[in-house]
Amino acid sequence: MTRQSAWLFPGQGAQRRGMGRELFDRYPDAMAAADRILGFSVRELCLGDAAERLTDTRYLQPALFVVNELTRRASADREPAPDYLAGHSLGEYNALLAADAFDFETGLALVARRGELMGRATGGAMTAVVGPGAARIVDLLAEAGIDDVDLANLNSTEQVVLSGPAESLRRAAGAVTAAGAGRCVPLRVSAAFHSRYMADAAREFAAFLAGFELRDPRIPVIANVTARPYRPGEVGRLLAAQVHSAVRWSESMGHLRSLGVDRVVEQGPGRVLTGLWDAAVKDAANRSTAEPRPVAGSTPVPAAAAAAPDGAPTAGRTAPAGPAPAVPVPAVPAAAPAGGAEPPLSGVRAVGGTPRPASGPPAAGPTGVAPERLGSAAFRADYGVRYAYLAGSMYKGIASTELVARMARAGLLGYFGTGGLRTERIEAAIATLRAELGPDGRFGMNLLHALHDPPLEEATVRLFLRHRVRFVEASGFTQPTRALVLYRLSGAHREGTGRAVAPNRLLAKVSRPEVATAFMEPPPETLVRGLLAEGLLTAVEAEAGRALPLAGEVCAEADSAGHTDAAVAYTLMPATTGLRDRIVAERGYPDGIRVGAAGGLGAPESLAAAFVLGADFVVTGSVNQCTPQAGTSEAVKDLLAQADVQDTGYAPAGDMFEIGARVQVLRRGTLFAARANKLYQVYRQYDGLEAIDAKLRRTIEDGWFHRELEQVWKETREYYLRAGRPQEVERAEQDPGHRMALVFRWYFVHSTRMAMRGDPAERVNYQIHTGPAIGAFNRFAAGTALADWRNRHVDAVAEALMAGAARVLQDRFSSLAG
Repeated sequence: MTRQSAWLFPGQGAQRRGMGRELFDRYPDAMAAADRILGFSVRELCLGDAAERLTDTRYLQPALFVVNELTRRASADREPAPDYLAGHSLGEYNALLAADAFDFETGLALVARRGELMGRATGGAMTAVVGPGAARIVDLLAEAGIDDVDLANLNSTEQVVLSGPAESLRRAAGAVTAAGAGRCVPLRVSAAFHSRYMADAAREFAAFLAGFELRDPRIPVIANVTARPYRPGEVGRLLAAQVHSAVRWSESMGHLRSLGVDRVVEQGPGRVLTGLWDAAVKDAANRSTAEPRPVAGSTPVPAAAAAAPDGAPTAGRTAPAGPAPAVPVPAVPAAAPAGGAEPPLSGVRAVGGTPRPASGPPAAGPTGVAPERLGSAAFRADYGVRYAYLAGSMYKGIASTELVARMARAGLLGYFGTGGLRTERIEAAIATLRAELGPDGRFGMNLLHALHDPPLEEATVRLFLRHRVRFVEASGFTQPTRALVLYRLSGAHREGTGRAVAPNRLLAKVSRPEVATAFMEPPPETLVRGLLAEGLLTAVEAEAGRALPLAGEVCAEADSAGHTDAAVAYTLMPATTGLRDRIVAERGYPDGIRVGAAGGLGAPESLAAAFVLGADFVVTGSVNQCTPQAGTSEAVKDLLAQADVQDTGYAPAGDMFEIGARVQVLRRGTLFAARANKLYQVYRQYDGLEAIDAKLRRTIEDGWFHRELEQVWKETREYYLRAGRPQEVERAEQDPGHRMALVFRWYFVHSTRMAMRGDPAERVNYQIHTGPAIGAFNRFAAGTALADWRNRHVDAVAEALMAGAARVLQDRFSSLAG
């Protein structure tokens, strides 16, 4: 393997009085910028009478950031550029700066705010555990029944730091001492850093972080949260998650070794990280393996020990002895994801019982429920996502290209809302997403059932196939159609082993068992034969399709926005998973069928319940409409942000008006639901527009439509003629009932258009599809940065809900075990 090098940047704990003395005069411009941004003299802080403030997180973190950066600049004159970068907690900001993820001034602003928020945190404590028994801390905590202590830093196999309530840490120290597992050294800190107890500081920092544009690292940077290099679009998310996630330093060093790194250069005061690197090399040699053992609660993580957390002052403290020269006191990690919940639970938490990872050798840290492990691992792999979480479509581009692209950059997947859009607008959206995400960028497109226009449905599918769209969400379907079968089977074939595969992933939203059954069975033979006869499918595709389900993923959609049967998740999910189990057993599908959950997913508890009910993945909708990326008006978002769980109602669906299909809409602040239901009542009661009672007609024309019904018909007639659908006009002129239906359907189009424009004069007519999930999310976000929808970036909502769901499950499991 090619020899590689890495630069390592220390965090809090490496500081000392006099640091930077030989550097400050060499870089006057940087010092002037730092003093201007920070509002105090870094030189005076490090060298003068103000040096006692080096024990204060608010001053220490930005000062250490400056010294680390100046050390790097000086080193760059004599050292070749590194192949990799890594930083311990606060030092990660220096690594990202060296990788050009942001400039010096931005980095200073970030770490200054971070230090301020961390310095304000109070309550809780931290304890370093040093000794050969540190790797047994999981079992020791479990045996002692301590489930409210988190692993904060994982530095080496013989050095960890615990974070939590002071009394619980005293009990933990007693358990460690009694077992002869090592020495416990209380750290001088003001709070339980790098733990669940930093949620408030994390939320505030997340909101601050959202105001900055952050670039992807130019040189690979190993993230504290994942112990792996940052992926595209991850800088903001992982810096946010860092605040109360464990610093997985031991695994990070193991991963660098696996990449061929055999030389490190520490860029900052002291030699703490060099000592930890040497310990990792020695430990690997002793175990004859390049990677440490996995830590539970995440992707396989090496057995680790922890360094003291950021924010822990070291002045006057004796550093514990151990394989590493000292227990570093890294600065408290950056922020929680923009949102009203804790960041991803990548850190490891102690719970009752004997924790073990899902697979692999015994874990080295207390078990935690990580959001990355909720749902189906196979689903995450096939969809290329970090979480078993999707952002579902919202029609007319409310699920916008901006929303879908942001999800993709965060390692997640969303579906563009094609419903109600012409094919040229859909094609433009695909082109935009390809341009923003590159040829391999992952995104999905919605296919809404076109009950009155099957050719449009098929034309949309042909568009998807032409542009190689691999992920499609089918909604509003009650039975298979030609278009669905064409999409699913195009490109289907058998591998050399005889296994049938299809490149196109179809996710079907269902709310009834009979519809779920239709999607779980192979495509109807009559439709397959018809497409085969027309040359739209090949014999190879048709034959392979007979061994595949029409949809590889079926999403059980409970009470939700848009088209819904108001199903109850607690009954719909078991019915759907039971059907899946029976059909997969009967059909012998090699890849099975994944069942997801949607509807009502607006709070972490709801997502947790879905996963307990057996969901392989979850799909959110309403909560994403109240985000900056949603393609609707600020007026709509303001209304949604004020909604509670009871503020929705049911109305007829405009695209299925005649058959009485219903959608769920916002009721608070708008009269749309009441007026739409009345229109359907009128449609059922009268034979045509001319038969409507004169008083009622005036109410509709003057109070609701603000134009005469004949004028509405004229506009509608012209629309269908321009759209190349003269048959609709001919039918309406011969059938008064159909003419009335088309005129009333105009109101549904108009009410949506006015809402998306935010026309204040038409506010009472706004049609806003949403379920009670938005009210649940508003309650969840109350009192946090996410209370303001302008901070609810779609990926931050995902982080908040998934991290919160993991926390809920962790707490419930812990309670049951206790």
